[in-house]
Amino acid sequence: MNKHVNVFWAVLFLSVFFSLESQAGKVDTVLTYSQSMVKQIKAVVITPDSYNSSKEYPVVYLLHGYSGNYADWVKSVANLSSLTDINQLIIVCPDGNNSWYWDSPVDPAYKYETYVSTELVKWVDEHYKTIRNKTGRAITGLSMGGHGALYLAFRHQDVFGAAGSMSGGVDIRPFPTKWDMAKLLGSYAEHPDNWERNTVMNQLYLLTPNSLSLMIECGTEDFFYNVNEELHRQLLLRNIPHDYVVRPGAHVWSYWGNAIQYQLLFMKNYFNKQNNR
Repeated sequence: MNKHVNVFWAVLFLSVFFSLESQAGKVDTVLTYSQSMVKQIKAVVITPDSYNSSKEYPVVYLLHGYSGNYADWVKSVANLSSLTDINQLIIVCPDGNNSWYWDSPVDPAYKYETYVSTELVKWVDEHYKTIRNKTGRAITGLSMGGHGALYLAFRHQDVFGAAGSMSGGVDIRPFPTKWDMAKLLGSYAEHPDNWERNTVMNQLYLLTPNSLSLMIECGTEDFFYNVNEELHRQLLLRNIPHDYVVRPGAHVWSYWGNAIQYQLLFMKNYFNKQNNR
């Protein structure tokens, strides 16, 4: 009897193991090109296991945080590639080079708004089977990347149909000496207009109800918690529909590894609704 039970559990384990293995997306590191910065930039592209079919796939652009790079997400979240299969989408993780995803008004070497929202999107659409309009594109990220995702989506609503943020630095003004932002904007004391123009909080005038599908979340122990709470309040005041999720957690990968699962489900639902899938 025990022998039969052991065989049963061994077979069950192997079947689950190989089922999970068969649902791992393909991870590629690619070289893209930015004409505005005249350089090649690395990105990770994850395609689902079913990618060889003839259908077109939606794309989620997934941005890293300050001091990170294009490989952060795939190295730090073990099941990220399997999420492409679960949600039937492509994930693109570009290198943001501590840029906060701005076109810097003081350093012409940093044109990452142009790169991500225009050059990278064009490159991906030319090299992969994608839905080539906003109904098939979403953008999200963590920390600096959460700021970047909302900043780019608000300013390029013709490109992205959905946007998210995890622990995002959605208002940069309370942090004038942090994370090299002054190198890209000038000091807050000398160039306050640059800071006012380039914070997510001051981009809300660009939104109209349902112009973007939005999901914003932050942990209660995060140093960006208060600015996310304020962003939520300001969106409510403007009657901008959005999902706002708060749960216990700090500014750590264990939080983001959990959060990305819900972000991608939110975006999958947006894509399915838009494209009748």
